[in-house]
Amino acid sequence: MIEGIFVEGLIYGIMVLGVFISFRILDFPDLTVDGSFPLGAALMVQCLLLGMNGWLALLVAFAGGVLAGVVTALIHNHLRVPNLLAGILTMTMLYSVNIRILGNRANVPVLNQPTILTQVTEKFTGIIPDEYILLVFFLIVALVVKVLLDLFFRTDLGMTLGAMGNNEQMVISQGVNPKTLKTIGVGLSNGLVAVSGAFAAQYLGFADVGLGQGIIVSGLASVMIGEFLVLKSNRIGVLTLCALAGSVCFYAVMYVGRFYGYLIHMTPSDLNLIKGVLIIILLIMTQAKKLKVPFKVAK
Repeated sequence: MIEGIFVEGLIYGIMVLGVFISFRILDFPDLTVDGSFPLGAALMVQCLLLGMNGWLALLVAFAGGVLAGVVTALIHNHLRVPNLLAGILTMTMLYSVNIRILGNRANVPVLNQPTILTQVTEKFTGIIPDEYILLVFFLIVALVVKVLLDLFFRTDLGMTLGAMGNNEQMVISQGVNPKTLKTIGVGLSNGLVAVSGAFAAQYLGFADVGLGQGIIVSGLASVMIGEFLVLKSNRIGVLTLCALAGSVCFYAVMYVGRFYGYLIHMTPSDLNLIKGVLIIILLIMTQAKKLKVPFKVAK
């Protein structure tokens, strides 16, 4: 159970890093995530069924997610559509696109196909205990993605992206086009989400057009949990680490709900209720923290 919590948390942690970029760094509420996650899964499964190398298929999934994010950014930038509506439009269109990619089917299994995970398992069997192979693999993958993001946000482009999220007018005054930055940032965000979906499809053994339902809520909850794990920091390395840790904690809560919820007569359909309640609790805690004042005893 513990191994499953960490593996699932790390897989979806890549998605959380993408949500962190759009919501926290760019201040761009992006609902494209609910469509780009199953897009990555669909592209990965279809590429594997066509006999493509798993790592190349992962790159295709990333490119598909980037393209989805770019579409959202273009709708927002050039049609002057609010970011929330732009994301909803792209997410809605992606539902049909994903079904098309899966050959007009809502669910496609990949259990009998060689995947990245099966290759890794076969290669390290006997070297690492079988129950820990995927845990070690996804820990390495998540840390590599985190380090690459940290390095990116230390470049001039990355720091400009961060500055735009805090003060767009300042970026404009420096002669930088904010539309271009939003396109890059939202594209990168959805690319990471699609990669997470690609790994999730291999781990679950299938791609489904419903995989992304409510995934944005999970991402937001994970980001918020991560912010409560350590003291407030502006260092990108700390923030991305908190996002990954928040993902593991969030899916630990979901695991407990799935395995022990029957004790209080919960059903799988109640998990979305848990997600919503968890976010409301986190919001209340955030507001309480902001309004907290030193207590003084009246004389």
